Amino acid sequence: MRTALVIGGGLGGLFTGAILSKEGFKVTVVEKNFIIGGGLQNFMRFGLKFDTGMHIVGGMQPGGNIYRICQYLDIIDKVALKDVDDDCTDSLYFAEDKYTYHIKKGRVGFIESLAAYFPHEKENLKAYVDAVFKIVDELDLFYLRPSSAALKTHSDEFLMAADAFIAKYINDSKLRSVVAYMNPLYGGRGDESPAFVHAIISSLYMQGASRFVGGSDKFANLLASVIEMAGGTIIRNESVEWIEVNQRHIDFIRTNKGRQFQADYYISAIHPCTLLQLMDAKALPKAYRTRLDAIPNAYSAFSVYIKLKPESFPYINHSEFYMTRYDEIWNFGKADKPWPLGFLFMTPPEENQGPYSTKALITVPMLYADVAQWEGTKVGKRGADYEAWKEKRTQQLLELVEELHPNFSACIDKINTASPLTIRDFYGAKEGTMCGFSKDYKNMMLSQLPVVTKIDNLLLTGQNNNLPGFCGVPLTAINTVEAILGRNYIINKINKVVNE
Repeated sequence: MRTALVIGGGLGGLFTGAILSKEGFKVTVVEKNFIIGGGLQNFMRFGLKFDTGMHIVGGMQPGGNIYRICQYLDIIDKVALKDVDDDCTDSLYFAEDKYTYHIKKGRVGFIESLAAYFPHEKENLKAYVDAVFKIVDELDLFYLRPSSAALKTHSDEFLMAADAFIAKYINDSKLRSVVAYMNPLYGGRGDESPAFVHAIISSLYMQGASRFVGGSDKFANLLASVIEMAGGTIIRNESVEWIEVNQRHIDFIRTNKGRQFQADYYISAIHPCTLLQLMDAKALPKAYRTRLDAIPNAYSAFSVYIKLKPESFPYINHSEFYMTRYDEIWNFGKADKPWPLGFLFMTPPEENQGPYSTKALITVPMLYADVAQWEGTKVGKRGADYEAWKEKRTQQLLELVEELHPNFSACIDKINTASPLTIRDFYGAKEGTMCGFSKDYKNMMLSQLPVVTKIDNLLLTGQNNNLPGFCGVPLTAINTVEAILGRNYIINKINKVVNE
């Protein structure tokens, strides 16, 4: 039995570990936090369970790519999800003209719902949606299709800027901003984000989105169960503090508790720049280390977790996006812009969800520079000025939520907040990035990080290598495992299970 040690028990580490376990590897996952899952983590406050991330998931509709991976792992029947409403998967409010757009599920629903607001753009919307799916069709991995080409050539649209791609099909400036509303979900930046990233995320949510019911930790525990049932081990609350590398080969890892572990393969599911700090500077070429340090990170986020008073606020079965101005839709990553430019508001579902919500969540993009003055502090010990800063930011957001839901503040019982520093410390993510390395269509060689490394038994996995989010990370896990087992090995296994 071959062995693999996974550094980091987030979504990427758990999916990679689960797939390897399914294929006969004995897997050990080492996670520094008490709770596994990374973005699937939860925390308890005020007697309620709050998800830290992964609030909206795509690819989990029957036949979807992640749905099929879960079929292969034999956990699909145990996944607890709630689909958002078909007639309104998302609502989008612009404060500039106090107008709200409601977007329906499906390609036809997306076109018809937006054509109702922009009838003169209906044919352009059809062409745009066709172009989105044409781009996605260039990605064999997205559809879990076997691939024969190691280096596949792509269309010109695939690698153009996302904002330019939209403008190519949509004439109305307001509609251009409306169809770009999901860019905060992947760290979208104007004249940087590639069209293929925009297309993948957009196509996923056009086909339908879901939410975890009763906490995303349940899904993390399902992945962990695949590992443990195959004889693997999940080590919690223990961090890797040293990786011993000799002649481009890892001999062992040592944890902060002084324990050493050896394996045939080592998989890093943590931020690559964090990984570099765990080994000697000579373990990898200087050019490689310099390159990793030079890749910019996607922006971070500020989140407000709210316990609501009983039966005071309705459960809303779709996400609500708030935007200030149409022309600011691509500017979340710019330091010279006012904060906030927009945010996501949602009411997460509980088990046996009724008409009222027990909690609400506000998540808003934020730059790490906004909290850099406290970067030397630790959780719970950041000082009174930091707490005052968080309180001010929270009140700013709550005032804007009142535009969506008048008298919302009267429904609030208790509030907890998290900043980019929280994300940095709990996820181990450089600068608290929510989406890993930022991708720039002008320099895709810098943006793309291979899963193989110059160390012969070290591979990478997670959102820094391919795509962020609940869809991108499991697909990258397939890339990582196939770097060991061979091209199309896992793809063919998945398709065989699904077809049976």
